[in-house]
Amino acid sequence: MPWCEPCAKYMAPSSMTEDGCCPTCGEEPEHYSLSGHRLGKDLNLRELSGEEKAPWHFKLLVFLLVAYLGWRVVDIFV
Repeated sequence: MPWCEPCAKYMAPSSMTEDGCCPTCGEEPEHYSLSGHRLGKDLNLRELSGEEKAPWHFKLLVFLLVAYLGWRVVDIFV
């Protein structure tokens, strides 16, 4: 978890700038693991945060749900 010493606050990976610096003071925060150990600077937090695209089968399920609910609305008036 990134910790900015000058600002004295923890930051989420999504709240940091693109180059991995603090948006308030502009310094690079120190990274700590959940157990409190300091991590190296070569860690990419954006990769660890799980910001990935939704899988195709999830998109298919959402499409089918919208189609089904749309049909239910049409079926009410027919």
